[in-house]
Parts: sequence; C-alpha cells; structure tokens
Amino acid sequence: MTTVIPAPVSRVDGPGTFTLTSSATVGGDTVTAGYAAEVLGLAVSGDPTIDLALAASPAPGGYSLEITSGGIRAEADTAAGLFLAVQSLRQLLPADQATGVTSAELPITRIDDHPRFHYRGAMLDVARHFFPVDAVKKYIDDIALLKLNHLHLHLTDDQGWRIHIDSWPELTRAGATTEIGGRGGGFYSKDDYREIVLYAASRFITIVPEIDLPGHTNAASVAYPELSDVPVEPYEGIEVGFSSLAIRSETTYRFVDDVIREIAGLTPGPYLHLGGDESLSTTDDDFLYFIQRATAIAARYGKTLIGWHEMGRSTALPAGTIGQYWSFTTPQEGAAEHTLSFVRQGGQIIMSPADVAYLDIKYDDATELGLVWANGPTSVADSYDWDPAAIIPGIGDEQLLGVEAPLWSETTATIGDVEYLAFPRIASIAEIAWSPAGKRDAVEFRQRLDRFVQLLDALGIHHGGVA
Repeated sequence: MTTVIPAPVSRVDGPGTFTLTSSATVGGDTVTAGYAAEVLGLAVSGDPTIDLALAASPAPGGYSLEITSGGIRAEADTAAGLFLAVQSLRQLLPADQATGVTSAELPITRIDDHPRFHYRGAMLDVARHFFPVDAVKKYIDDIALLKLNHLHLHLTDDQGWRIHIDSWPELTRAGATTEIGGRGGGFYSKDDYREIVLYAASRFITIVPEIDLPGHTNAASVAYPELSDVPVEPYEGIEVGFSSLAIRSETTYRFVDDVIREIAGLTPGPYLHLGGDESLSTTDDDFLYFIQRATAIAARYGKTLIGWHEMGRSTALPAGTIGQYWSFTTPQEGAAEHTLSFVRQGGQIIMSPADVAYLDIKYDDATELGLVWANGPTSVADSYDWDPAAIIPGIGDEQLLGVEAPLWSETTATIGDVEYLAFPRIASIAEIAWSPAGKRDAVEFRQRLDRFVQLLDALGIHHGGVA
C-alpha cells in the first residue's frame, strides 16, 4: 500500500483505484490550486478533478484528503492546510509521475490529518558556507514535501556575516568575504532576503533569522574591530567558542539595537533567533549581563525571541522566550536545567538533540561529508528512534513548541551536499514533529522510506540512501 511521510493521523482505504490522467484539472482555493497544477503538470479549472476546498477542519492545522472513484477532494480551514494535503497527494502518486502526471493509479482512500506540533523546522547554516538565493529556494521546496513549516537561517558566525545591514555596511563589505575552505563567501542583500522570505511564504514556510550573539561573532569584529576587546583576524576554520563581543561597551548595544531593528523590519514571521550558544570566551557575569541587555533590546521590536538552551542560564529573559535544546538525548551537564529555565519564564522549547536531529553528522564511518562530534555517526534508524517529550523530565508535549533538524555547513559546499546529508534523515524528524507518537513504527517507516527515496530521485533531490 502506498502511503506518505509523515504518517497521517488516520487513513481508511476502500476497494479499487482512481486513474488520474493528464487531462485532469485542479480547482478550488486559488492559491493552492495554482501551486498544485504547477507541481503536477495539470491545468486549473472551475470544474476540477482535484478540488481543493476551504472548509471546516477537524483539527487545528489539519486537512482531509479523499480519493474516490469520481475524483479527489481536499478540505482544510486554511490555504496552508490545503497545501499540506497536496504534499500527501504528491507522495501517493507513483514516483515516475512526480514531475508531471500522465496516467497514475491512485488508491481509494480517505486521510484525516493534523500535526502533533505547531513548529516543524529545518535549519540551514549559510554562515560557514554561503548558499545563494536559488539554493535556499531549492531547500525550501525540499522541506515543504515533508510538511515542515519553518526554515531557520543561521545568518552570522565566525566565518562570515551573510545579511546586509544599512547602518553597519562593513558587516558585508568586510565580514562576508570569508567562509570555510576559502571560496570567497557571499551575502544576501535586503532584496535577496525579501525574495527568500516571499518564496518561503508561497510554500507556507516561515523564515526564522538567527543573529548569533555574543559568541560566534568573529566576522562582525573583523568588520568593526571596536566590537571586540581583543584584536581579531578573518577566520575560515571550524573550531568554535573563541570569539566574543565587547560586553561592557555601549557600542556593542548600539550595534545589537541597529541589527535587530533592521532584521525585524525585514522579517514578517513572529520569531527572531539570538543564538547565545558556545560563548566560551565570555565570562559568566558578562554573558548574563549581555543576555539581559540584548534580549531586552530585541524584545522591543515585537518578535518572539528564540535562543539556544545556554541562554537559559539567564533568569531575566523576556517572558515567552523560546529555548532551543541542542544537547544529546541524554542531556549533558547543565543542559536540562538551562532548558527548563525557559519554561519557568513562560516560554516553550524547540527540540533539536544533536545526536539524533543534527543532519550534518555522518551516516556512518564511510560517509565522506559530515562530522562525528555529536556521538556520531547517526544512522537513519538513529534519527527515528527518539521522542522529544522523553528527553527532559518536565518537558512534555505541552511545553514543546516543536522540533527542528539543524544542518551546520562545515563540510557542505553545495546544496547537493546539504541534500545528501539531510535526506532521508530529515524525513525521520518530520514524522516525529507531525505524527502522533503512538502511530510511529520503525519497521513500517523503513518500508515507506524505501518508496520515498524513489520520489527523491524523481524530483532530483540528492540523498544518502536508507542503508
């Protein structure tokens, strides 16, 4: 039986099949009908074979999809829900029909579906290696297939600053010219960033920008030496933890204010990520001082703040700040307590345990790309065999905003490299974020994954296989 990833909440099959041909049409909601017609190679019509209808949804963020002998109908209370239904329909098609329907036998079935978590994300590190706009768009299309709805862009790090800031222009003139491997770097103009945001929105994906502070700031200090208390040089290595801003300088807080104001103004989504991780060259007192001041500045610009779990060392976060957990499935020292700090201050948690959710870790010892520091390698089976509500006592479904699969780019120079490390393990993370925990079955998932990689091949998405 053909099925989809992530596993739906409910599916009931009937006898027989429905034949979808190239003469079929798509209609209903104009936004999603146009998209569906484009990806399926069909025409839009007022009398559709595939009807995408706005109607009452059985659950928030959900959809229904019904294939009968007479046609196909999807219902949802939002266009975003209909878009998700289209992704399920794409996966029900034979792989050789993925880029344009000619004639496809579809099962008679009804799917009623909704997500476990609101936030279902991927992260792309564009700082260590820079990826141009078209590459980011390709990754957006890739992750949309799996019903992910947030793309976190790690825009700044020691190796490069990737977003233009009008009030601090040297950030991209001087701070964007480096990357790991010395290929010259690059950056997004404000129009580039707006283009990415709009394209993501067309796939119902929210962009989450990250400006990582106060560590991971060597590139910023190369551009503006007054931002550091010590001399710095351009950096194209992979080690972390050596950089810090000048914590007690008022110039630093003018910089933070200007950068956050401009990024917030470019970003229509509700979230803004401030990093806060691996500030190993910042004393505890200075770190807590910086986090209190920087988050208070950022909160003025109307965004819900996100920080890596180390930011939870502070007990003075703006109410509702989201913590992103990146330690292991067995928490390292202090990680659980720092993560719980966000909950105590009114926030929720995004789970990204590095030993199972980080996509930049090698699949096995023979994998050419990737690293192994996070208890790696991480097999496809490892990436599926965990639950976000079972890592830290006191953090269950109610405390979780969602799940994210980060991909750091130390070893990925092209979007093909990114896809190779991401797929198919990102399918595991998508299913964990979407499907009810009781519906997940590793053996059955592997069977579905075998078919899913055929779809990846048809769509031209690189992958590391399912061995």
